[in-house]
Amino acid sequence: MQWMQRAVGLAIIGTAALGAVALWVGVSAGGARGSDDPEQGVLFGVWQVFYDTEMPSRQVLLAAMGVALLLAAGVAGLERRLLTSARRSEDGDRMPLAPKLVMAETRGVFAGPVTITVLIPAHNEEGCIAETLSSLVSQSMPPARIIVVADNCTDRTVELAREAGVDVFETVANTHKKAGALNQALAALLPGQGDNDCVMVMDADTSLDPGFLEGATQRLTDDRALMAVGGLFYGEDGFGLIGQFQRNEYARYQRDLRRRRGRVFVLTGTASVFRPRALRAVAEERGKLLPGVPGDVYDTVALTEDNELTLALKCLGALMISPRECTVVTEVMPTWSALWAQRLRWQRGALENLGAYGVRTQTFRYWMQQLGIGYGVIALGAYLLLILLMVLATSTWVWFPFWLGIGTVFTLERVVTVWRGGPKARLLGLSLFPELCYAMFLNVVYLKGIWDLTLARQATWKHVVQPSTHKVEV
Repeated sequence: MQWMQRAVGLAIIGTAALGAVALWVGVSAGGARGSDDPEQGVLFGVWQVFYDTEMPSRQVLLAAMGVALLLAAGVAGLERRLLTSARRSEDGDRMPLAPKLVMAETRGVFAGPVTITVLIPAHNEEGCIAETLSSLVSQSMPPARIIVVADNCTDRTVELAREAGVDVFETVANTHKKAGALNQALAALLPGQGDNDCVMVMDADTSLDPGFLEGATQRLTDDRALMAVGGLFYGEDGFGLIGQFQRNEYARYQRDLRRRRGRVFVLTGTASVFRPRALRAVAEERGKLLPGVPGDVYDTVALTEDNELTLALKCLGALMISPRECTVVTEVMPTWSALWAQRLRWQRGALENLGAYGVRTQTFRYWMQQLGIGYGVIALGAYLLLILLMVLATSTWVWFPFWLGIGTVFTLERVVTVWRGGPKARLLGLSLFPELCYAMFLNVVYLKGIWDLTLARQATWKHVVQPSTHKVEV
């Protein structure tokens, strides 16, 4: 599937570009209104620019809205149909974690109360491990066991963990970063876990809100077909404007999940709880239904192990949720270079995962999501470019009432979607153009990920030292 991994980015951006061209041709085919004479401007003294100060025709507006609504409804409807089909599946060979099968197998069986063992993969995390452990100890329902998975640590991470009274698992000759460390720990842990002895994997730079484990335990107790519970994360305070950009982004992600009633996009690596049955099924199907090495829970080739594991569980029919009561605080990237490295890994990892899994019913939404991002890159880039051309080509500022109205609606959306984030979040959303610049930054990252993937450039992990001495793996 290596060829598909290299081609997936170009396929997505190419399809998005074709869609943009089709829209352009459709609008152009409508023709100009005979009574309207376009305005003129000159760019750099040599390039004559024509622009129309009138709003688009009613037919064009209705067609654009109709196509957008049709696509959105089509994707949502197909996703719901696929989800319902997976829940009702009785195909134990292809979907061993399908809810109907799990419910039938566990009917009348009591596996004991739900407990949670926490695994914390850590590589040189002495600056934040104490705070992370403190958030676990202070839970309204503390975990049954806490294990710090120390991976090639050269600082005081192991010492601090032992001083806190938790167990420490030190990896042996691990060269596969976080995924490899977790595979070693899970190979030792899973054989002794009962069906309700769940496992939570959380980052060492994350703090759980007090009710996280209680909420996850209740969800897993109430629904024995539920295979995983993911966390809703929001960014820590601080780090000025770049920190607020990320907090706004996370606030919108939380809002999307709440509107989806917790249906999972990605089981975030910041904190997610799994039933042992789910992790064992993934390990068993590696090399068969799923990519990866047989016996490994995590695919060590994947750049984004949390996204890959989500796809693996979905392909096996697993039921997952990210409920509103399970929230965590995670660190934000302190510099633009650190943010670039983090998002480049996320974006490229997502594309590589789609290439590894190919086009399946369970990956349909993810393909559509990437296609939407690709189209958004083109649309936003064209929008800002046209504004720039108009400003440079005209000697006076031109007010376009229609586009001012569109801008007002977009600004309101920016404010409403981060309302829960507080005054600072709302003020940044209201300013609009700074967030558009942040969006363009993410778009450039997206294009860089496609470029690197197409050229088969080697991706690397980086470790960023924060001013507070925290270290963040990006």
